[in-house]
Amino acid sequence: MTETATHPAGAFTAPTRFAVPGRIEVNGRVAGTWQTATLTEIRRETPRASTFRLAVPDWAGHLPGQHLMLRLTAEDGYRAQRHYSLASAPDESGHIELTLDRVPDGEVSGWFHTVARPGDEIEVRGPLSGFFAWPGDRPALLLGAGSGVVPLMSMVRHHRARGLGVPLRLLVSARSPEELIYAGEYGAETTPVFTRTAPPGTPVGRLAPAHLAPFLAEPPDGGWEAYVCGSNAFAEHASRLLVAAGQPVDRIRVERFG
Repeated sequence: MTETATHPAGAFTAPTRFAVPGRIEVNGRVAGTWQTATLTEIRRETPRASTFRLAVPDWAGHLPGQHLMLRLTAEDGYRAQRHYSLASAPDESGHIELTLDRVPDGEVSGWFHTVARPGDEIEVRGPLSGFFAWPGDRPALLLGAGSGVVPLMSMVRHHRARGLGVPLRLLVSARSPEELIYAGEYGAETTPVFTRTAPPGTPVGRLAPAHLAPFLAEPPDGGWEAYVCGSNAFAEHASRLLVAAGQPVDRIRVERFG
């Protein structure tokens, strides 16, 4: 059985974590402290997804794959909070980035997509959880669909920024090129999979054994650590493909929403 953290669509709720080999310990004091973050930039990624850059001067730093809790407080005192994956690579800029899908009737994602403007202040705490974190010290095979690519992109960006020599590969699934988040950033490490429409000459269909075969037939020294993130359906499908192709079940980490 793969180790799994479960989240609802569009945002993460407090996940159940498991004691697994290689889990990164989290500083409880830092993770439990709320900080004020200031929205500094909004970038459109797709018709439904945007990236929100936040200045957090006292951010303690994070590892790719970790997430934070975000809290909004209305004028009448009502509060809404959600967990969101960090999209940015760790750095010392004092900024972090989140990429959010607009979820129908979503309180928090709706506010970000329709109300939020640079200069707005929100509360954050984290980083949280070491279950899905990738410290950059082992070969990583990343499988994501839709907004599930967000924590995986943090890993890709970290790999590039540090010039890491450890193998890293990303297979990312989207319904169409227009809905492929971060489309302009992918390089040779990435294989896109389109399930509804694709560029001319590119096959259309779900993630399949043929997509995984080149990577699992000849794994790197030490083997792959597989990270899977997406909807419930995608997480189940991708995990089954990995196991069928010979990936050890204790080296598959899954975060899901749905």
